[in-house]
Amino acid sequence: MSKIFESTIEEFVIELLQNQGWQYLSPEEQELERPNLGEVVLKNRLKQAIEAINPTISEEAREQALRQVLNLPSQNLIDNNEAFHRMFTEGIEVEVMGEEGIKGDKVWLIDFIHPENNEFLACNQFTVVENNINKRPDVVLFVNGLPLVVIELKNPIDENATVQKAFTQLQNYKNAIPSLFYYNATLVASDGLDARAGTISSDISRFLAWKSSDRFKEDTATTPQIETLIKGMLGKEVLLDLIRHFIVFEKSKKEDAKTGLSSVVNIKKIAAYHQYFAVNKAIEETLRATGEQGNGKAGVVWHTQGSGKSLSMVFYAGKTVLKLNNPTIVVITDRNDLDDQLFDTFAGCKQLLRQEPVQAETRENLKELLRVAGGGIIFTTIQKFFPENGSANFDLLSERKNIIVIADEAHRSQYGFGAKTTEKNGEIITKYGFAKYLRDALPHASFIGFTGTPIEKEDASTPAVFGNYVDVYDIAQAVEDGATVRIYYESRLARVHLKPEEAAKLDEEVEAITEGEESTAKEKAKAKWAQLEAIVGHRNRLKVVATDLVDHFEKRQETFEGKGMIVCMSRRIAVELYEEIIKIRPDWHNKDLNKGAIKVVMTSTSSDPENWQIHSTTKQDRKAIGDRFKDESDELKLVIVRDMWLTGFDVPCLHTMYVNKPMRGHNLMQAIARVNRVFKDKPGGLIVDYIGIASDLKTALATYTQSGGKGAPTLDQNEAVAAMLEKFEIVEQMFNGFDYKKYFSADTRAKLTIILEAQEHILGLEDGKNRYTKQVALLSQAFALSVPNLKAMEIKDEIGFFQAVKARLTKFEPVGSGKSDAEIETAIRQIIDKAVVSEGIVDVFDAAGIKKPDISILSDEFLAEIQGMERKNLALELLKKLLNDEIKMRMRKNFIQSRKLSEMLESAIKKYQNNLLTAAQVIEELVKLAKDIRESDKRGEALNLGEDELAFYDALANNENAREVLGDKQLAAIAIEVFRSVKGNATIDWTLKESVRARLRRDVKRILNRYGYPPDEQLVATENVLKQAELIADELSK
Repeated sequence: MSKIFESTIEEFVIELLQNQGWQYLSPEEQELERPNLGEVVLKNRLKQAIEAINPTISEEAREQALRQVLNLPSQNLIDNNEAFHRMFTEGIEVEVMGEEGIKGDKVWLIDFIHPENNEFLACNQFTVVENNINKRPDVVLFVNGLPLVVIELKNPIDENATVQKAFTQLQNYKNAIPSLFYYNATLVASDGLDARAGTISSDISRFLAWKSSDRFKEDTATTPQIETLIKGMLGKEVLLDLIRHFIVFEKSKKEDAKTGLSSVVNIKKIAAYHQYFAVNKAIEETLRATGEQGNGKAGVVWHTQGSGKSLSMVFYAGKTVLKLNNPTIVVITDRNDLDDQLFDTFAGCKQLLRQEPVQAETRENLKELLRVAGGGIIFTTIQKFFPENGSANFDLLSERKNIIVIADEAHRSQYGFGAKTTEKNGEIITKYGFAKYLRDALPHASFIGFTGTPIEKEDASTPAVFGNYVDVYDIAQAVEDGATVRIYYESRLARVHLKPEEAAKLDEEVEAITEGEESTAKEKAKAKWAQLEAIVGHRNRLKVVATDLVDHFEKRQETFEGKGMIVCMSRRIAVELYEEIIKIRPDWHNKDLNKGAIKVVMTSTSSDPENWQIHSTTKQDRKAIGDRFKDESDELKLVIVRDMWLTGFDVPCLHTMYVNKPMRGHNLMQAIARVNRVFKDKPGGLIVDYIGIASDLKTALATYTQSGGKGAPTLDQNEAVAAMLEKFEIVEQMFNGFDYKKYFSADTRAKLTIILEAQEHILGLEDGKNRYTKQVALLSQAFALSVPNLKAMEIKDEIGFFQAVKARLTKFEPVGSGKSDAEIETAIRQIIDKAVVSEGIVDVFDAAGIKKPDISILSDEFLAEIQGMERKNLALELLKKLLNDEIKMRMRKNFIQSRKLSEMLESAIKKYQNNLLTAAQVIEELVKLAKDIRESDKRGEALNLGEDELAFYDALANNENAREVLGDKQLAAIAIEVFRSVKGNATIDWTLKESVRARLRRDVKRILNRYGYPPDEQLVATENVLKQAELIADELSK
């Protein structure tokens, strides 16, 4: 059977791309087009494309546009990326002098209308040299000579070569050769089977799979994801559509808690597959609904909370603006705080919307904004469509057909048409659902709804106004795709036994309020709510809740840091619970809005009691508190709310919600979804129930499944506990025959020795390192979800030990191995014995019983000591790390030698991993490699070359033909002359000046010709010389 290599996967990807119509350009052909490997744009191809797409534009204007593309305005990667994105999607504005003075023109880089008029090019092993660093991304995709996609591939049969490592490699490229990423639209990380796509600012959790190659159905699980992604996402039309309509740059302010300085954070986001397909379906339905025979119903998009519904609305609005003839878009919510939150999201994406959205401040302001001939994106609450003075009709505002009404949470009952008759002051008044008033105002508008929860079967209003589902993306799909995390449920009911006289008094008060036949159902319900509020908010009960909550939250924080939200039944309860909590933790309190660990977020009036006044906040104050709460590094960890922030408020680092308020139906589903956002290594969100919402959750689930949704809204925490115990058993079995429990009674030095012995034991198992680290990571996640369950707390110390061993194993991974900082230690933080994980207590070499060497020397004594170590696996890991560090250091001086050494090290380790060598045999190979490194340093003495001259000798002698023709002494003479020429050409920033580089290239070729260097090898040799020169550029120009 032929073996699969990374190059095999690369060929497979190229073949898939060619089948999609991408033209292939080999590395050899690339070299011919790019004499300067520092240039990432294929200039000639871009120039030809600009000429073809803009035939009526003057040559001067086209040249001016080309210069703008090649000379982006900033040194900052994300800023340049955004500037180029605007050029690419909106065209480039240029000004040229004509016969009649200055004339403005627009130059396009791409033909969006006719994708076939563009050139699509796939390049593999695309070499880029920047700042003395040479990198070769696996596959780069060019459109009209612009590098829009970078794909990094790993081998699917190598279990160390993961999507995570491909992602890390992309991050390394981004730092090393940033200019390639100025033009990037999307990044792809793949191990040949799994594949994920994201942007230059996405972390690994936001790199997502593309699930469909034909937009109609998901591909089967047996289809490699890389194949689906290439056929689906990287198809010519889809890629251009994604770039033009489905990328946004969201800016937000972030304040440094220590310095108080604010900075703007710019995050680039690209649509996930479910957003892309849903929006395009909605656009099709909108075009139908607004057509001559259209019924004005564009449908309902149901995408579960947390899966990017707000952003989908932005993508929809942005594409609608271009597809319809100057439409007016009205975005409706039913609450002021939701209106503000959604408006902020849209305002942050104004580039995609191609205009500034506006918020209607009053009913009159709304009427003014809608009485226009066209255009505009207007935000309003639905209540502004309620007629004044009890009228049965709302004013007619516009009869245009190109008005689109977008309703957020389209299932609310007030969107209906139904009439309701009431009596007020002896007068009969008829009120209608808001849909009727909307139709009065905008009779020919089309309606589309977006919702995070399903429409109930008995709800006839929503389909009557909006039509049927356009697209459904449920909890099961969202969790599977990594768009959201699971939500777990924990019951911690807090009961209060009222004294009989108190209970009787409450009953009497309720009876007094509701006695008499004239009492309405609404009044009785209000009285019942007041009775419940009095019981739930009883001081004795609040003390119990506060004590338990503080203990519970602090244990959660020890497991993984984040934020918590407390939902209360009334403002009174919110304030009094706050008072009880700060009695227990007084240091959490601070009157200053910008300080303190806990805040109450609520509206207030001047008539509120005095002790409520410290929580009085303005709209701006609440926004500032919200920004603090969203900032993971801010000390604000807990907020107490009643109604605010329970819908549409996005805080990814929120991991726990404490529910102390009766909720049901949509409101319950919306509220609990606050904790399902993806964030770093957050394994799931937790709902802690203090009041008894379990039956309401079951009812909500019944509604959910009846509507066709899959996946439970919440899972019982006991499921996480069961998973934790199962993983604990698996890990513990790996220590069969090793007494790890002696660790718990040992002193610090003995503990470190036991950790090393445990590491040796794991390394001695078949594939022990990989199996162990994987299982401990899964155990840590399950533990994090289970805390503070008693069964979790009983094994916390054992898990601490397991993680300490895992930390030691992963410490020997070379830098950039793919593990994120968040993954190295997933769960425990402060729970486990801090002496275990502290790297600084005892040095690893000291703990292993050997003296740490001078790495640059690698003496015979040290190498002999390594070979003589009893723990062969530990010896191997130490030696591997030392050699890795040594080779990395040499990369700064001699890139040819360091590359060869790196390949030799990798080859030896691969043989060991593939069981071709034992630990003892591979140690022998590595010791030999160490000695070769030492001996190679003596070559300069034999050839009479200094360190820098030797590096140029290596660059010239890197092919057998040249060595045979010229011999060592002749090559050494060439190296000395080449070094002098390089030094003579070196000026400040010379590596950035193409004129200096061209002169140096010419001089080197002359020297090679004079000495008779083989002509067919000169191009490669010259590039090697330039790469080596760039490595030592700073020293040369001093």
